[in-house]
Formats: sequence, structure tokens, C-alpha cells
Amino acid sequence: MKANLLMNFSVDKEKKKINVEREFEAPLETVWAAWTQHELQDQWWAPKPWKANTKSQDFKAGGHWLYAMEGPDGAKQWSKSDYISVVPMKSYSAKDAFCDENGNITNELPGSLWTVQFKPAGEFTHVSIELKFDTLKDLEKIIATGFKEGFTMGMENLDALLESKK
Repeated sequence: MKANLLMNFSVDKEKKKINVEREFEAPLETVWAAWTQHELQDQWWAPKPWKANTKSQDFKAGGHWLYAMEGPDGAKQWSKSDYISVVPMKSYSAKDAFCDENGNITNELPGSLWTVQFKPAGEFTHVSIELKFDTLKDLEKIIATGFKEGFTMGMENLDALLESKK
């Protein structure tokens, strides 16, 4: 990540939210594609040395993304995002949960509601990400997994992918 790119990560325990403000050095269309097309998501979503592998995706309201994060030892952590709303080139929201390989939700770790908004800013794209949890305990459990560090690594992977697309 270049030093001039915005990266703010904050936790609001009172509202049970994680907020991330991130800027990318790429046009809106390119950043939108990286967040919404699994062929691109799989290249950056997981923190290294983990990899993301999509089993299925239907990016539309009522659709889903079923994927695994696979560790170097072959361990897999499955997740499913159920898309609630999609406004092309502007935003999407999804209920994210941990699941088994068939998309059956598990209670191993808590899920959250993601709202992701995209705004062009000259040669940059500003992305606002909000994760809302049902309880403070759920929020704290996700933070304890190293979410901030892992998500930051994913953002850096996306920077590298976007740089390679220039």
C-alpha cells in the first residue's frame, strides 16, 4: 500500500460495528470488479499464505457467494455471503456467516451484516465497509480471531492485484 492511500479501521463497541475506510489507486470499475467477481476476489480476499477458493457465486440481490479460505496445510474455513442488495458501481450488502462446504450455517464463529460502498475520487476509489454484529460478544469474538490484521493483509493483496492490472 502506498503511504498516501487512506486506511482507517475502527471498532464501535456501542453500536457493535467495525468500520473500514479504504482508498485504492484504481478506477471505480476496476475496484468494483475486484470486489464482486469471484475470479478476482479469489486472488486477493484471503491473507497470505491462505488462498480463497470460490465454490459458487451469484452476485445479485438474493444470490450468494460460497467460498473457502484454504490454509497452507490444506485446512479450509468455509463462508457464505447472502446478498441482500446490489446497486451496481455504488454498493452492496450481504449477510456473511461461517458454514460448511455445502453452505449450511455453523455456529463456530458469528456472522455479520456487511455494507460496502464505493465512490470514485479522481484516479482513486474510496471504499467504505461496515460490519454490523448482533451482539458485542460476537464483535469481540471476530476481533479476537485477528480479523483486523487479516483484513488489512487482504487489502494489501488487493493493492497488488490492482497494480498488476495497470
